[in-house]
Order: sequence, then structure tokens, then C-alpha cells
Amino acid sequence: MLSGFIARSERWPLARPFRISRGVKTEAVVTVVEARVGDIVGRGESVPYARYNETPESVLQQLEVLKSLSPFELTRARLETLLPAGAARNAVDCALWDLEARTSGKSVAQLIGQSVPASYSTAVTISIDTPENMAAAARDVASSKVIKIKVDDQTPQAAIEAVASVAPDAQLIIDPNESWNIDLLRELQPFLAKHRIAFIEQPLPGSQDAALETFTPLVPLCADESVHTVSGLEQIARRYQVVNIKLDKTGGLTEALRLRQAARDRKLQVMIGCMVCTSLSIAPALQIAAHADYADLDGPWWLAKDRDQGVLIDKGQLTLSQPFLWGNQ
Repeated sequence: MLSGFIARSERWPLARPFRISRGVKTEAVVTVVEARVGDIVGRGESVPYARYNETPESVLQQLEVLKSLSPFELTRARLETLLPAGAARNAVDCALWDLEARTSGKSVAQLIGQSVPASYSTAVTISIDTPENMAAAARDVASSKVIKIKVDDQTPQAAIEAVASVAPDAQLIIDPNESWNIDLLRELQPFLAKHRIAFIEQPLPGSQDAALETFTPLVPLCADESVHTVSGLEQIARRYQVVNIKLDKTGGLTEALRLRQAARDRKLQVMIGCMVCTSLSIAPALQIAAHADYADLDGPWWLAKDRDQGVLIDKGQLTLSQPFLWGNQ
């Protein structure tokens, strides 16, 4: 029976600015939830995201509704009836998974009924900058298997060529973060087809991606901002070939597991992604990464300092500290 529940915001400075088409980050602002049974504490973290009309304050306000519940009422099933998919529900859902693992003496992987490896290949991200600076950043991670290139609608070819020239063996993910239009996407098709590109992530604004239903891409397209939960996946499957699952969008690991299976049922490829965050956000996402086609979980790599007992990321290889901070791993 739950005996305590607290939520707070935390700020984690970045080691360097993180630029995408819609702005620049210099810190990760996260929401942390702790759920307690006696002396046992389960933790979860989420990242409020302005694109989805979330702020740290609004997420904490959403969580106030849970404080009125009696302890035995806060379960993962009940949570889905109380909070919509998003950052608030994610932090609580992950804290409850962690708590169940610690009270049962099992790992989250055992509770789910799957195995989880001790290391993963993750994409590493090159944020928007001058082509020269993007090439310099890519040179440091050129041995990574997958590199994600953030671009906007201003000469994306130059950014892609700059990174590709110094990392010729890496697969590339191109992420415009909704900054392109259908005409630019069409225009770039021959150029994109010449490079080692795994897919283009969310090229068009979510409000405009109906245009993709009559578009035949030369490079696969991945839904990010357009896909949150299982709801609407049939439409997504008509427009995209890959889905980017993020726990901050699904509202936690519980729905993320459903979305992964539903995507597989529709023959879609799966990537597990993240926001700029600490290892406490990455830990539950590893349960999806264990059976995904791609992982983009380099959020903590951008921090000046991460949490203790977190993940270690070096040139695209992610490994777990022992002991690990979440899930009774």
C-alpha cells in the first residue's frame, strides 16, 4: 500500500547548447516523482515540453489531483483514468513500475516478461550549428553506428553533407522537427537518397502530414510529434514507415509497451526516443529499446553532470552502471 507521494521540478545544466529548429536549450528541466511504501521508494522522471503545451508548473499542477487519493487507489490502471498521456502521467507511471520492482524483489524486465541487455547502441545527436561546427561535433562521434542530425529549412543539405563527410560509415537520422513543408521534402528526395539515411524524422508539422498519404518517399519517414499513443495509429501507418516512441508522449512505460506492440502489428519500425533528460528518464525507456529497431537515448550525454548510477554513453554505445538507479536492475 502506497504510504507517500511527492513531486518536484529539477534543473540540470547542459554541457553545451542544444539547438533544434524551434529553439535552444541550455538546461534540462525535469519533473521527478517519488512513490513510497514504508522505506522503499520508486522514482520516475519526465520532461515537460512546450510543444505539447506543458510547463514544469502545469505538470506539477496536474499531479495535485493524485494527492487526494487514498494510498491503495494509486495504481497504473487507475492512473490512466486520472491523467492524460503526457509528462505528468509518465513520471508517476515510471515511479510505480520502479516501486513494484523494488517491493517484489524482481526487475522491471522480469515483471514485463522480457530480457534486457547490459548495453545498447544509441544514436548520438548533432544539434543545429554552422556546417563547420556540425562537422567538428560529428568528428568526435564518427565511430558511432547511428548519428542524428538536427536541421531546419535553411540549407539542410549543407548540414547533412558536413556530417556525412566526416562520418562516412554511420547511418544518419535526419530530424527537421516539423520545420519542412511538402515541397521541400519532395525537392530533397534525390539528395537524401544518395546518403546513408535510415529515415527522416517528422519532416512536416503534425497538422500538415495528411499530405504524406499520397507521397512516396525515397527514404523512410518517421512519426514523432504526430504519434503519442496507440490511438490514431492506423492513420499514422498510412503516412509513415517508422514511429518514434517517447515515454513523455505515451504517458509512461505502460502505454509505450502497448504502442510498441501495436506498431509491430502494423509492420512499422520502432525507434525509442527521449527528451534532453537525466538517466532517470532513460532507464524505463530501455525496456522498449530492448526490442526496438533504433534507440535515440542520448539525453544524458548533453548534461554537464548526470545522476549517480545512471547510463554511460560513449561514441554511441550506452551501458548501465552497476548498481543501476531504476527498475531493480
